[in-house]
Amino acid sequence: MHSFAALDIEKLPRDVDALLGVITDLHTQYSTLLESLRQQLQNLRRMHFGATSEKLSGQAELFVQTQELPVPPQDEITVTYTRQRRGRPSLPKDLPRERVDYDLSDAEKAEFDALERIGEEVSETLEYTPAKLIVIEHARAKYACRKDGESTIRTAFAQPSPLPKTNAGAGLLAQILVSTFADHLPLNRQERIFKRHGVDLPRSTLCEWKLASGELLAVLRAPLIEHTLNGPRLHTDDTTMPLIEGGRGCTKTARLWGYLGAGARQNEAGEWVEHAPSVVFEFTESRESKHPIKFLKDYQGYLQADAFSGYDILYRTGRIIEVGCFAHCRRKFFEIAKTQKTPGLAAQAVAWIAKLYRIESAIRGRPPDEKLAVRQAESVPVLSDFRTWLEGHYPTLLPQGPLGLAFGYALNNWRALTRYTENGVLVPDNNLLESAIRPIAMGRKAYLFAAAERGGHVAATLYSLVGTCKLNRIEPYAYLKDVLQRLPSHPVNRLAELLPFNWKPATA
Repeated sequence: MHSFAALDIEKLPRDVDALLGVITDLHTQYSTLLESLRQQLQNLRRMHFGATSEKLSGQAELFVQTQELPVPPQDEITVTYTRQRRGRPSLPKDLPRERVDYDLSDAEKAEFDALERIGEEVSETLEYTPAKLIVIEHARAKYACRKDGESTIRTAFAQPSPLPKTNAGAGLLAQILVSTFADHLPLNRQERIFKRHGVDLPRSTLCEWKLASGELLAVLRAPLIEHTLNGPRLHTDDTTMPLIEGGRGCTKTARLWGYLGAGARQNEAGEWVEHAPSVVFEFTESRESKHPIKFLKDYQGYLQADAFSGYDILYRTGRIIEVGCFAHCRRKFFEIAKTQKTPGLAAQAVAWIAKLYRIESAIRGRPPDEKLAVRQAESVPVLSDFRTWLEGHYPTLLPQGPLGLAFGYALNNWRALTRYTENGVLVPDNNLLESAIRPIAMGRKAYLFAAAERGGHVAATLYSLVGTCKLNRIEPYAYLKDVLQRLPSHPVNRLAELLPFNWKPATA
């Protein structure tokens, strides 16, 4: 193919047919480039000025079918209106309550000859008590003991501090970790918050406490990894983590790789039992394929991921089965359809995928065997028509244009994309892991980068534990406070007891 900048008139062929070939070649290149640039411009405009929702307002009945191909399903739009209940929101019954009694004054009571209380009117208000810092004095009784003529000194036992040689309690450390890795507050803001409460805690101190706490909690990574890799299915994806390069004063793009285990399996009685969902993040300084290869060296089963080529060597081993992500596939069509004023092929592709997700919505919550039966009966025929439609239109597109690339992605990864119809334990997309990765992206906007490799590994540990708490609906502050308090004296052969889905508070 001729280069745009290398066009030399003197070297152009003099034969008319050959010259027409050059012109056609260049026209194709320019058309592809123009379409790509136009799409990039539209995407940038939508990112800055448009809605972020991945929903289309166009309707499929506006589509015009130009070939004898399966017709994309029409969008069925049902407009309903439910009157929203107005008034005060109901308050949780498990919140602690304080009662304040009100009565008539003595002067008001004196206005009547007789009074008889017939009941009361009770209303509730939600109040907020600001966080406070307290100092706990640990007073250990000390005794001079004598036995058999010998003297010794005995001091009462006290639970060791989570971090030796510091005066930070488990609750304070948990608050720092949750503020950073769940609420995305950088340390400079936390420093100001503590100062408002009357305690000066420099961010350098907060940083060291955060790192030391993460390294203490890192002993939970091994059992958490084992549990995650034992899931009926495994999701994986990666995201960036800017890392300051030592001595250079600039950042490089490191990675946090996420691995999420979930799904259900049958027990000996034939009942479907859910595997407690868990997520593990691994910090690496590059996106080389050697990292997932090493992490998954002993894994066997389904691996759901995007079409990253670094996983290909794992699929070739035969012990790992590739499962594609329809969310990635849909997004490629959606980015094009959202910028078009008149619905076209991209919007039709989104309509096809919407049909598949309507089927998934109808079977949500059912056992895997029932899901499999419905998918075989309903999803497989839709997928067959969808593929015929893709193959029919693909030859009419510029292969390197945005729409051609979207069609190519779907067709090239078709086997992996449709594998979810072969097993009811599987799901059509990687959205569960993407939701677990989203807090990392939000955190990057706050703290911007990891200052050292040590910080990257601590971030991986804390995002793993906080993310697993979220998957299992566990309040992360209560969990981290209790585990930090217990870890220094907890038996190393029973660490699995402290994983979020196994955790029982020590005070229970």
